Amino acid sequence: MKTSIGVKDIVFPTPVFIVGTYCEDGKPNAMNVAWGGICSSNPPCISIAIRRQRCTYENILKRKAFTVSLPSAEYVKEADYFGMVSGKTADKFAATGLTPIKGDKVDAPYIKEFPFNVECKVIEIFQIGEHAQIIGEIMDIKVDESCLGENGMPSIELIKPMAFDPAASNYNAIGDVVAKAFSAGKEILK
Repeated sequence: MKTSIGVKDIVFPTPVFIVGTYCEDGKPNAMNVAWGGICSSNPPCISIAIRRQRCTYENILKRKAFTVSLPSAEYVKEADYFGMVSGKTADKFAATGLTPIKGDKVDAPYIKEFPFNVECKVIEIFQIGEHAQIIGEIMDIKVDESCLGENGMPSIELIKPMAFDPAASNYNAIGDVVAKAFSAGKEILK
């Protein structure tokens, strides 16, 4: 039996994206964004949704760029803090002790200590309710060498990213491998 819980902004998993931008005065800023993900393969793009009154939204409009840094679980306090205060009133990098690095491909900072960083240039912005849906074309991805698997690609087990649980307001560690994609379903194809 199913129970209706009504209309909610809940889906699982929800990423923990730390979006980096520069303020008008050049100060680096970062914001915790849970509404986001890959939205295109060709060109490779990331979509994020943020409220229009946020400092990050203003920064993105001015610079037409942002980064997405994935924190490993060991940085849960810093990641949470980035979503608790505004870049209009706080220097989030000074408070956390984390290091902003200027992107090579876009005019936005990423976070040195976080193992996975994506540089994006804005290609579309859509207004949806109280949020702006921002589409960024991926211009480069940087990964700590220690987080690359044997195949030379990023390893989720080594990055140890988190997911946000919007129903319980918790951060969860990403779990174990349960099956190989595009393989497990072959038993049904027979």
